[in-house]
Formats: sequence, structure tokens, C-alpha cells
Amino acid sequence: MRVIIINGPNLNLLGTRETNIYGNDSFESFFKVLENTNNHLVKLEYYQSNVEGEIINKIHEIAFEKGEKYDGIIINAGGYTHTSVAIADAIAGIDIKTIEVHISNIFAREEYRHVSLLAKNCIGSISGFGLKSYELALSYFLKP
Repeated sequence: MRVIIINGPNLNLLGTRETNIYGNDSFESFFKVLENTNNHLVKLEYYQSNVEGEIINKIHEIAFEKGEKYDGIIINAGGYTHTSVAIADAIAGIDIKTIEVHISNIFAREEYRHVSLLAKNCIGSISGFGLKSYELALSYFLKP
């Protein structure tokens, strides 16, 4: 099984950015733990970009690359969740199960964060569980 986590803008600042909301752990250190706790049942990959077009290109690349296919995408598009029709369209245009995740509870934050343009093209959305949101999404792909 092969799953990729795609993180959007400012998620490279985890551990230093608004730690009262996002916590003190960097995503890189969390990812290493996540890789080691999945018992190697899945080939887990990670990609982060602050650029909308690069995220779209990555979605296209993994959907249409030759060789071993991806079984799933876990995406935290950050602020693009609420603004990017283009990322939503990229997800709609591929045949890979995608789960949207958010570290914070987007519904307990500013009103503009309550709307996800991506959600309708994803099989599910998880928010508010900190970095555990990624683990919960991964558990969906690992279910028997």
C-alpha cells in the first residue's frame, strides 16, 4: 500500500507557528514517528508546498505516474482549503481516495474557515485532533 501526505502553505512552520493552536512538534519529527508506527504496512510519503500550483502538479503527478500506484492521499491544504477551486478540481479529476485533514478544529475558528472547497471531492474530512488527525486518516487506509 502506498499513501502520500500533502501539506499546504505554512505547515512547514509547525512547531514554531502559533503553538497554542498547532502544538510544538514539527511535521518532520511527527512524520518519522508516523512512519515507524505503521508497522511498514504502508509506504508513506510526504510532500509540502506553499505554492498552489505545485500542490496541483503533485496531485497530477501521483495520479498519472507509471509504476506502483498510490492507494490514498491525505491532504491538509491549509489556507487553500477555503480558497482553492483549482486544488478541489485537481482532487475531483483523479481516481485516488483522498481524505482532508486539519490539525485545528476549523469549525471553532474564524467563520471563513468553516467552508472547505475540497471536502465534496474527498471521501472524508477530519479536523481538530492535532497531528492525530493524520493518524486517524491513515487508519482508514490501513483498515482491513
